[in-house]
Amino acid sequence: MSIGEARPVPEGFEVLEMGGPFMAANGPLYVRRHGGGFALGLRVGQRHINPMANLHGGMMASFCDMLLAFVAHHESEALRAHFLPTVSLQLDYLAPAPLGCWIEGRGQLLRTTRSLAFVQALVTADGAACARASGVLKIGPLIDEVMARGRAA
Repeated sequence: MSIGEARPVPEGFEVLEMGGPFMAANGPLYVRRHGGGFALGLRVGQRHINPMANLHGGMMASFCDMLLAFVAHHESEALRAHFLPTVSLQLDYLAPAPLGCWIEGRGQLLRTTRSLAFVQALVTADGAACARASGVLKIGPLIDEVMARGRAA
């Protein structure tokens, strides 16, 4: 067990049940829904770090990419049933997130159009700001329809 994985997850967070090989290798992510709010979390483990023992920038980008979509799903009932592929992702790395720290992201849905969602978020490492993200998401097909087509193939 790595240093990061030995530390407990903050109270109120639960494992986010999502599958696929990427999350099998890089998760788990944790979610907390509270008082209308939403937070996504990750304990930085050995598999997430760069040679300086900080969260790898690519893993931070992946975390932020997922965070923006989850924020949009959480804040808009109309978007909840849709895939939200990323059109653009802007990321500012503000500070390192060292091995073992808890990163936590919160955000807000700024605007939706017929085909796009605009979202922003802030990520903290043990409570200190470490990344700022914003992105544009495409309002894609309904998740259930895509899953049904996949099962029929």
